[in-house]
Amino acid sequence: MKLDANDLARWTRFAAKGGIGKCTAVQDCIAESQEDLMFLQNDEIVVLMQVQGQTGLYLGYCEGVVGRFRGSDVRFHAKLKRPVLTKRSSVAT
Repeated sequence: MKLDANDLARWTRFAAKGGIGKCTAVQDCIAESQEDLMFLQNDEIVVLMQVQGQTGLYLGYCEGVVGRFRGSDVRFHAKLKRPVLTKRSSVAT
């Protein structure tokens, strides 16, 4: 899952609105690849989405960075919201 500048800006705006929920890191997590989110114990992470086809893998936002993380590394604050998928048209009708 490679993010371009437009995707990154969109996810950052979504994170500012609270995403689909929040969680707190229960341990330090070092990024193993460019797509992983790095965080320290007790950091708060805004959950952006659950990664499709990957049980327990989420996309999150922490300290200005968007990346993947495992649900087993965090404690969720509450049940995650159901994402609302909308399509925007850039063509005026």
